[in-house]
This record gives sequence, structure tokens and C-alpha cells, in this order.
Amino acid sequence: MRFIKYALQLILFVTIVSSVQAQNKTWNSYDLFKIRSTVEAKISPDGEHIAFTLSVPRPFRESQGNDYRELYVYGLNTGRITEILTGDVFVSSLRWSPDSENILFLAKLNDDKVTQVYKSNLEGDHTEVITKSSTSILEYEINPNGGSIGYTATEFSPPSDYAELGFAQEVFEEKIPHRNLYIQNIETGNVEKITSDRSVFDFIWNDQGTKIAAAIAPENLVDHSYMFKRIFIIDASTKESMKLVENPGKLGNLAFSPDGSKLAFASASARNDAVISSYFVIPTNKKSEFAKLKKYSKGFKGSVFEVDWKDNQTVLFAANEGVNVTLSEQSINSDNRKIILEPGKVVFSAFDFHDGMFAFSGNTPKHPNELFGFDGQKLMRLTKHNDWISNYKFAKQEIISYKAKDGLDLEGILFYPLNYENGKKYPLITYIHGGPEAVNSNGWQTAYNRWGQVAAAQGFFVFMPNYRSGSGYGVDFTLEGLGDLAGKEYTDVLDGIDFLINKGLVNKNKVGVGGGSYGGYFSAWSATKHSERFAAAVVFVGISNQISKRNTTDIPYEDYYVHWGIWNYEDFEKVYDRSPVKYTKDAKTPTLILHGTADPRVHPSQSLELYRSLKMHGKAPVRLVWYPGEGHGNRKNPARLDYSLRTMQWFNYYLKGEGDPDQKPNIEIDYNLNIYDH
Repeated sequence: MRFIKYALQLILFVTIVSSVQAQNKTWNSYDLFKIRSTVEAKISPDGEHIAFTLSVPRPFRESQGNDYRELYVYGLNTGRITEILTGDVFVSSLRWSPDSENILFLAKLNDDKVTQVYKSNLEGDHTEVITKSSTSILEYEINPNGGSIGYTATEFSPPSDYAELGFAQEVFEEKIPHRNLYIQNIETGNVEKITSDRSVFDFIWNDQGTKIAAAIAPENLVDHSYMFKRIFIIDASTKESMKLVENPGKLGNLAFSPDGSKLAFASASARNDAVISSYFVIPTNKKSEFAKLKKYSKGFKGSVFEVDWKDNQTVLFAANEGVNVTLSEQSINSDNRKIILEPGKVVFSAFDFHDGMFAFSGNTPKHPNELFGFDGQKLMRLTKHNDWISNYKFAKQEIISYKAKDGLDLEGILFYPLNYENGKKYPLITYIHGGPEAVNSNGWQTAYNRWGQVAAAQGFFVFMPNYRSGSGYGVDFTLEGLGDLAGKEYTDVLDGIDFLINKGLVNKNKVGVGGGSYGGYFSAWSATKHSERFAAAVVFVGISNQISKRNTTDIPYEDYYVHWGIWNYEDFEKVYDRSPVKYTKDAKTPTLILHGTADPRVHPSQSLELYRSLKMHGKAPVRLVWYPGEGHGNRKNPARLDYSLRTMQWFNYYLKGEGDPDQKPNIEIDYNLNIYDH
């Protein structure tokens, strides 16, 4: 008995010790590749189920490619989760059949050469293809009457007879196939082409199945998808179309009222508004003049990113409001809105609504995206795909408020060092968001390209400022950056850093900066123009020469309309003056530059220009890393892991006194995949 009692005490002791040890795990780069995140959520028409997709990291030892995206169904009445498609699959664009018996989705299954529309029953034991398009289906919508399906795809272009002989030349931006709209009869399989000579980037059916609202641009180019989409109404029977409104600039989602008489849409407030910031309502039977439309979010200090209908007289909309996300409703006969999901509860980027229930993928500072339901009163977290993170220590994450030098109120997110000691000064990593029309929300902010908890676990403050020209703070806030790149928007960042230094939190000699795209631009600007302020910089897919960037990007019109307001030839000196390469002489900030070789947005030559200029004229170490085949951001996990490990190595080396500031850290990275595998 004494032995048994001793054994039980030992087991209890080991259990307690193991539990304590488990709860003391700290974040590292490898942990990011264990995270499973929900992506889409779609409620069935009968209100009994939510179909959702789950992003699952692709293991490093497998062939390179996207993470997997699996399909599940959550039973709202039972809480049961059913696997529909899992494993080596990528499922997207969830829809339901009108009878709620089948989930529809886009995928390449079996021996598919292109993406098709599939359907699966609720048990996942019967999956079949619906479309047989010769090119990949881009978007699709089921007609609510159930008899047909609309989809967009480009026309098939057979290869040249000479292709096999090596004549593989490409003519740039010419003869790009349009994104045509097709309607397929589900019973017969017959397909009819509805549009040609223009590109359909988004479309929806009305509930009656008689009309389609479509966002159409003249050409199938990224720039056109950004700036030149206009709203058309298409009659499903006659195929006749009518431009409904000459909306300016950027266009968000479209939503028919239940009776089909009105259309709500999210849009920029003007052509030079960089953010889809507002929502509008128009009748569907006649053309409207945008300038005369009521702006329902007038005076609203946020940015509307999605709109829907509660009933024929009430609009629902989601918005970024500062560092938070809200859900609101508003009568079309009222100037006042009612917030139904308060700020600070959860962060999300899209929602689905049906019969009083919302569904979305949401995150908080304590967990990445999970499936949520919201009935207008109670917010319900429905899944827990990452229970393992409960064993990890979390650094403090808080919202900070400070003033710019001109008195403007600003916000940001701040991570404290994990084992922060009051009165001690720490090194700082300043993370700059891209866009610049993005926003840092107070949710999950730890990823391969956001250092968050990983950097905090290694003893850094991480500051994520929301500088002017971003979203979430109203149209006027966004327009502050127009024609003044790296002006007040940049000094907002410096003011935030000074705020932290003056509070006694940060060592002013150990300040680092990093980010991607526009964040890379700010980081290059910091390493050159303001080199005296920064001890290390990470420039990812960033801009170095505004003149050559504007002549090589795939979004030149977007750049002109919402950022500059002038062309290069109108003021070369001003454009070059806002270019980091102008200030590389005697730059003293050690700079790590990283770029994908297939980036169409910020050409890789931007990083080469910065590297060469710093190499020739700077006074500090510089390193350039190429990611073969990656675009404007890394898609494959090996490149993502390298980025996370390499950038943290750079910051540790220069901000924590671990290396000679005149030298560079080891060029080789020990990926040590055994850590990940276990």
C-alpha cells in the first residue's frame, strides 16, 4: 500500500510539473506553422448548418505549394463538426444549394487540370463535379431558384502550333482573355456566354433569380480590378445589361435587398479615396448619379468593408473602427446606426448573414481565426482548432494612444517583452503595415511576416502604429497621405516611437523597423533618410525608387489616383525626393532586404536598386535575399519560415548587442526542421 501511495504521489507530482512546464512554453517561428485557421463561413438556407474551410499548414517535407484548405460542416443545433473534404485539398468559395442538402465549392480534385465547381452532401460521402469548364472557374453563384449556376471564367486559348518548338514568347498585357460571365443549366448542362469584351470581377443574383448585379471593368488587369470596376444590372432572361451607377474608384461587395428593388454596395467615397470606406444604396430599376447618392456612413470615423441586408429597409455593415471591428445596422430612412456587435469583441474581415444569424472567421489577441456565430445578442466561438496554444505564455498586448506633433490623435498595438520588468528599457521592433490603406487591428498579430508574440518572447517590444493614410479612422484620415508620401504619415511613426522612448520603455539606441510593401518602403525610408534613428531595418518587397517603381508596377493607375495625384513627368523632383535611394549616402542602418523574384506589384528591381545603392554609398552592412518564384509576399512555407528566422536573426544581432554592428550575421540559417516535426 505504501508503494502504491508513493507511486500515486509521484504521478501527481509529475503531472503537476508537466502542466507547469507546458504552460511555460514560449513562441518561436516554428510554432507559426502549426496554426490552423478557419477562412470562410457560410450558413445553410435552412439555418441549421455552417459550412467552413480550415487552412492547414503544408508540412515542410512535402512538395512545395499552398497550405491545404479543408472543408467542414458545423451543426448549429447539435454542435457536431463533420469532415467533408480533408487532406491534400484546397477548397474555396463556399455556397449552399437552395434546399440546404449540398455544399458547393471550388476545387481541383482527382485529375482536374483546372478549377471546377463541385458539390458534396452533408455527410461528405458523395462529391461530384457540376461544371466542365475548359479554363478555371474564377467565381460562381447559384441561382436561388436552383435551376442554374452563373460563373466567370476566361476563354480557352489553344497553344500555338510552334510552342513545342520553343516559340514561347509572351506579348505583355495584350490579348489577355476577359473574365466572361456564363450561365449553366444544371439539369441539361447547357452553358450560355452572357458577356464578352469586358471582364466580370464580381457578381450576385437577386433572390428572385431574375437579375444579376455585376462589377465589370474594361480589361482583365489588376489595375482595372482596383480602380475601374463599375456596377451593372444584367437581366438573366434577355441578357441585356445597364450600367447602374458610375461609382468612383475602388468598389467593394454588392448586396441585393430581399425584394430585389435596391442594391447596397461598399465603395470608396471618391476616386482618390484609397479605402473602400463607405456604403451606398441605389434602386435597381434605373441609373443613379453617384454624386447625388446619400452616404449612409457620413461622419462615421471608420471604414466600411462589407454590407448586407437585414430586411428591405435595414442595412447591415461591418467596419474597421480604429483597432477594432464592429457590426452595425441602419435603416435606409435614418441617419443613425445601431451598433450590434461592440468593438473589442472579435476581429474579422467578412461575414455571412441569414435569418438573424451571422457567421464569420474571427480572431482575438489570444487565438487565430476560429469559427464564430452571432445571433444579434450572443457571440459564440464554435471551434477550437488550436487548443495547444493554451500551453504557451503570452506577452502583454495592448492598445496605445498618442498624439502626433500636429495634435492628431493616433493609435497602435504594442506587444511587451514576455518577461517585462518595470523600469527596464528594451529594444524595439516597429512593424509597419502595408497599403498604406491597411490597419493594425487588436486581434491575432503573430504570423511569418508579423513578429508579434515571437519577438516578444525574445525580449522585444513590438510596436504596430496606425499611421494616417490607412483605414479605420475615416475618409479624411486616409486622404491625409494623398500626394504626401512619407510625409506626415511617416512622422506619425516617429512620434509613436518617441512616445515609447519618453515613457522609459524603449532604448532609443536599439530601435528597429520592418515591414512589407508600403511597410517595406517605410523601412527603406527609415534606413536611409532617417538612418540616425534606427539600429536595424528589414525591407520586404519594398519600394526604393518611386520613379522606377511607378513605371514597373502592375497598378500604375491606382498609384496615381489614390496615392500621388500626379504623374512622374509632372514633378520628377518631388517623386524622387520621396525615394529612399536618394538618401543612401552615408546611411548607417544595417539593412536586410528580401524580395520574391516574381513580384508584379513592386518589381524585384526595387530591392536590387536599394541594395546596390547602399552597398556603394552606405556605411553599414546590407544583405539581399531573393525568394525564387514568390510574388508580393511569400506563399510557400519554406520561404515563410526562412523569412521569420532570418529577420529575427537580423534584429537579435543588431538590437540586442549579439554581434559586431560592422559585420553581418551568419549567412546560413539552420532550419532545424526536427523542432517543427516534434
